[in-house]
Amino acid sequence: MSAGPEGVRAAQTAVDDDPARWMALAVVSAAMLLSLSAWMTATAVGPELQARWTLTGSQVGWLTTTVQLGFVVGTALAAVLNLADVVPARRLFAASAALAALANALLLVAPGYAAALGVRFATGAFLAGVYPPGMKMISTWFRSGRGLAIGTVVGALTVGKALPYLLKAIGGAGLTPVVAGASAAGLLGALLVAVGYREGPFPFARRPFSWARVGRILRHRETMLATGGYLGHMWELYAMWTWVPVYLAVAAAETVPGRVVDYAAFGTIAAGGLGCVWGGLAADRIGRARVVNLAMAASGTCCLLAGPVLSAPFTVAVLLSWVWGFFVVADSAQFSALVTEVAPSDSVGTALMLQTSMGFLLTMVTIQAVPALVEIVAWDWAFAGLALGPAAGIASIRRLSRSRSLPSAPSPPST
Repeated sequence: MSAGPEGVRAAQTAVDDDPARWMALAVVSAAMLLSLSAWMTATAVGPELQARWTLTGSQVGWLTTTVQLGFVVGTALAAVLNLADVVPARRLFAASAALAALANALLLVAPGYAAALGVRFATGAFLAGVYPPGMKMISTWFRSGRGLAIGTVVGALTVGKALPYLLKAIGGAGLTPVVAGASAAGLLGALLVAVGYREGPFPFARRPFSWARVGRILRHRETMLATGGYLGHMWELYAMWTWVPVYLAVAAAETVPGRVVDYAAFGTIAAGGLGCVWGGLAADRIGRARVVNLAMAASGTCCLLAGPVLSAPFTVAVLLSWVWGFFVVADSAQFSALVTEVAPSDSVGTALMLQTSMGFLLTMVTIQAVPALVEIVAWDWAFAGLALGPAAGIASIRRLSRSRSLPSAPSPPST
């Protein structure tokens, strides 16, 4: 469905009450959950891969960092080529999800560590065609409730990223069931979108390819301030998700069964699904700026408390990690929702690609920084440096609030 100026003007006057929007939300959310399960598979089975190839802790970390790198390259290329604003979202999502699932499955036949890094890179690159387009897709169905809608989608993909830990915990599943299960889920997600999705009544303007589009977004002050908040959020998020299972194992001090630690790790990441839904509901009521700043303040505090809590009973460390998991991603969808509101209407897809590309590039620094800090200050203070991200993010969103009166509910796309 092409969205020219007439289509956008019609969307502006449409009523946000199409009953089909809930089915669209269910389809996109389910597809996101299933497709994004490929992201953390190598992380979840890191100990098995470490034993198979005699890897160091830093090399295990690169199994996740390489996915981030692939995603960065994929989103950067997609942004430069305007793919999310030129290619129909349904086709881009379905094809990318299927290719990511197949790349993930190749981990099972990787002959060594170098090959594993290659297939993890490919997995991340293909997932670039799933994550940002999915947020744009659901935005065509929701206007007044966009915060809740995007929050639900990001919550679903958060649970999807936690899914490998659940597969591992159930029955003590090893490498093959976890990786094969995540790949099968990704193929199902691709099929769901290919068959069950259509564009909603609030389409964004579509324009031909333009090399200048990325430069225009980089010069757009409000879009870049929203992206600045997102960068602060991303400084913390993936380093926490990657290393909190190891942190919980340290907190368990070999007094708690490994399966319990796996369930606790799953609960930490999955709690973010509830956090995203809460963030969406709250943002539509009290405004996105307040919600993202509250979430970043809460998660930043958890960064500082993680070390002292290690001396407490294991249950206290689990409770802190679950609270942290709730707030660390509760704001994620709202940064994307902000971009759909403030970016030029014909460049929303490219703006989302650019935002996520920059954010995931930053995560590569902090994922590798945490084990380096552990060598210096142990786990007592290794997570404290992550609090710098939320602090910088809050400052950027405050500047955005001062430069623009942010709506508590999304305004319709403009031409």
